[in-house]
Amino acid sequence: MMNVETQLGMRIKYLRNQKKMSIEELALESSISANYLCELENGKRNPSLNVLDKIAKGLGISMSSLLEGIESF
Repeated sequence: MMNVETQLGMRIKYLRNQKKMSIEELALESSISANYLCELENGKRNPSLNVLDKIAKGLGISMSSLLEGIESF
């Protein structure tokens, strides 16, 4: 089973691609750095709830939609 950070990163990347957004575009919409977003997508960061909220808003979705399908055991 993948860890939560990896699952979250894959989910963010999937949703970003669905919206046809580049990392730079989502970073700008989310008011976070593109480098940080890239590290998130690669499962190398553990974001705060505040950052998750910014990403959800940047994607135009709810926080629950952002976290959909992510499981922890």
